[in-house]
Amino acid sequence: MNSREAVLANIRRSLGVRGDEAPRNLEVDTRLMQAPAGVAPKRGQGDASARLAIFKEEAERAQASIAEVASWTDAPAEVARFLRENNCPATLRMGADARLHAMPWSATSLEILHGASDGRDLNAVSAAFAGIAETGTLALVSGADNPTTLNFLSDNHIVVLSRDAILADYESAFAKLRGAYGKGGAPRTLNFITGPSRSADIEQTLLLGAHGPRRLHIVIVG
Repeated sequence: MNSREAVLANIRRSLGVRGDEAPRNLEVDTRLMQAPAGVAPKRGQGDASARLAIFKEEAERAQASIAEVASWTDAPAEVARFLRENNCPATLRMGADARLHAMPWSATSLEILHGASDGRDLNAVSAAFAGIAETGTLALVSGADNPTTLNFLSDNHIVVLSRDAILADYESAFAKLRGAYGKGGAPRTLNFITGPSRSADIEQTLLLGAHGPRRLHIVIVG
């Protein structure tokens, strides 16, 4: 028995319970399901158009760049434009996300690589789970569809975000996660990304790309 189990065993002993009683488990589950919502900030609230406007404003304030396209099939041309205009190599790594794979990449001159990054990829593209208007933040879940290494090891990170997935606040993002994956099925990692990587540790001089991508380009679809 480890220390944690010993402490919990002592508590159960003092209460005269085993810890597996059905009424007690039901009470806990009920309290969790009926827990009141916390205070959510007003910034980010509103209809879809309002959330989009606030998301763009906050993301650009964090030094991300943004483009809007009508559909997922229009995204490859925008990705190619971004890389070309920033003098980036015409290579792009992605995971197994079905939405990304269905895009017409063959219509561009980009060389598409697949799978997790080993740190040598300059460009990567991911599909976001959600966007958070409150802070202009992207929520990305880990897994083979969108490997976490693509979020942090590439020099230029491009994220495709559905306009319908732009939520008001973090609470809404967690609610969407629970709804999508259910209890016990959530991915191992949920990354919140706001703008490119940065640090001002040295003489308070802002340096982009200190611990991750130096550029973050968000392609909003819809």
